[in-house]
Parts: sequence; C-alpha cells; structure tokens
Amino acid sequence: MQTMEKVEEMRAICLGLRQAGKAIGLVPTMGAYHEGHLSLIRESRKRDEVVIVSLFVNPIQFGPSEDYRGYPRDLEGDKAKASSLGVDYLFVPSPEAFYPKGFSTYVLVEGLSDKLCGASRPGHFRGVTTVVAKLFHLTMPNRAYFGQKDAQQAMIIGRMVADLNWDIELVILPIVREADELAMSSRNAYLSGQERQEAAVLFRALRWAEEAIRKGDREAQRIREGMSRMIASMPTARIDYVALVDAESLEGIEKVEGKVLLALAVRFGEARLIDNLVVTV
Repeated sequence: MQTMEKVEEMRAICLGLRQAGKAIGLVPTMGAYHEGHLSLIRESRKRDEVVIVSLFVNPIQFGPSEDYRGYPRDLEGDKAKASSLGVDYLFVPSPEAFYPKGFSTYVLVEGLSDKLCGASRPGHFRGVTTVVAKLFHLTMPNRAYFGQKDAQQAMIIGRMVADLNWDIELVILPIVREADELAMSSRNAYLSGQERQEAAVLFRALRWAEEAIRKGDREAQRIREGMSRMIASMPTARIDYVALVDAESLEGIEKVEGKVLLALAVRFGEARLIDNLVVTV
C-alpha cells in the first residue's frame, strides 16, 4: 500500500490508472476505522482492480461549535487496517493542501441538504458535497462506496452525481451494527459506559416503529411520538430529531405509504448519533 499526501501526485497516479483502463474504487473516509469502514473497503477490493481510500477529516463539514479538533483520529491504526485489506493507495492530504489559501468554491445540492441533519447542522452537507466532488475529480473512480448509516448523505451524493453527469457507480452498503444493534460510528468512542448502554435504544425505537407500521399503523405523528418517548426515557438522551420522511424527497409525511425513511439523531453526552431504517408499505 502506498500512502499519498500530495494532491498533485494522487491526481497524476489516477490519471495514469484510468488511461491504462484500470477500474478504480474509491472509499472516502474520515478515519478512526471500525467494521463499517472496513466493509466498504472489502467490497471495493472484491469489485475493483485498484482500491483508493481517502482518509481526511474534512474541516468544512464541521460547524464552529462542533467536534473537528476532537474528532477521533488513529492514523497509524487506520494505515495498518487499510494495508491488511489490500488497499492500493491511502490518500491522506493535509487541510492546507486540499483547501489552499483563498479557497472559495463550494458544491451545494439544494432541496435535500437543508432537511434532517442539514437543518440542525447548517452548512454540513455543503462541506460534504464539496469534499466528495473534489475527491471524485482527483481520483476519477469508476465506483465509490458509502454506508447506509449516512442515508441522507448517500442520497445527496447520488443527486450530485446525477446532476453533474458523473459516470460513477455509487455502492451503498448496509449499516454495520454492534451486538446490541447500535450502529457502528467513530463517535461511539465518545460515549461513557452509561451512555453506551442507553444508546442501544435508538435501534429499538426504529424497530418498534417498523413493527407498528407492519401492524397497520399509518399515522406518522403517532409513530414519531412513540419513538420519541422511548428515546427520551433514557436519562442521558437529548433528541435532535425523530422523523418519518419520504425516502426520495426527504419531505415530512402525515401518512405512511410507499417507501419511507425512519431517521433520527440523538445526543448522548458529547456524541451525536444518527440511525435510520427504510420501510416500504
């Protein structure tokens, strides 16, 4: 595995690979690898001739009061894990190289970016789409891999790819969970013992909602209230949002019909955790 830090060198390598007809897979990450990240890398290794993993804690997707400085980092551990899975290139640019002095160009997907996490984290998805667009431009992938845990992010990137006519296949892989069904996240490292135990309520609430829908309940407000009560019963939980939305537009719904995204964001101590489930009726 080669570790690349310079933007120009990474671009030159990828241009040569594309000219040689190699199929490139890109796995964009912010590091602190867990099994969720590793599942994406394994899938790319199965499908692609060349696997590129970017490791970059993207400063422009964090708000002023968010955890950019304290975001979990484990560069040496991540390098070892990536190498063990057969990654060809680990791209680790510095913020100064990726966003040079005077940087002022951003990519924004309107409509999808200001809902759910976008409503409580203004500017977050503008930062996500900008960094992903830059990575696509530099690495020229045939496929790019993302996780379903960040369902809204995956939808927004899909819209960007379609709107900008990129010939890139997006591969969205299932959420990887702990034994108690908590979605794996780098931010789980922030949780205290009590918070970690209580955070398991998130998937229980999603499962409860799914079961209510399967039994015939179609009232979105009633289901939201039931989920919220379950989560709020945990002493350390602070709800950001609990939502039932159309799975294509992310618009709120009154009645459950068609394909619906059950989504939530909840804080436990310093950790803001997200989870989701798609239900089709």
